[in-house]
Amino acid sequence: MIKVGVTDDIDACLVIRRTVFIDEQNVDEAIEMDGLEHEGIHVLLTHDGTPAGCARIMLKGPVGRIGRVAVLKEFRGMGLGKAVMEECARILKATPGVTEARLGAQNYAIPFYEGLGYAVDGDEYIDANIPH
Repeated sequence: MIKVGVTDDIDACLVIRRTVFIDEQNVDEAIEMDGLEHEGIHVLLTHDGTPAGCARIMLKGPVGRIGRVAVLKEFRGMGLGKAVMEECARILKATPGVTEARLGAQNYAIPFYEGLGYAVDGDEYIDANIPH
């Protein structure tokens, strides 16, 4: 069974992010663990009770920025990333004053986000040594 929603279990999200971004993608820990956890809305997806995916939403005025979207390798290809993103969109739609959702996508993931209705809007940039 899949459950996805806002969570206070930031540690579970950090374990997922450490595995995906630091261990798999070699993102510097100082970049990934940026100290902004208390400012975000955290979304956690569990699969049969096991934390499997997450995201962090940062609010700034009318913009909700979705970031730190990650799904553990053993759970990929099951539609869980889509479920995380749909929950993020639902949260942003329900948040008073938020009129826009934005995210920074790694280049390889652009087709995934386009399939969810997002569009590229800006030039390529490098973040954590990864093209976005």
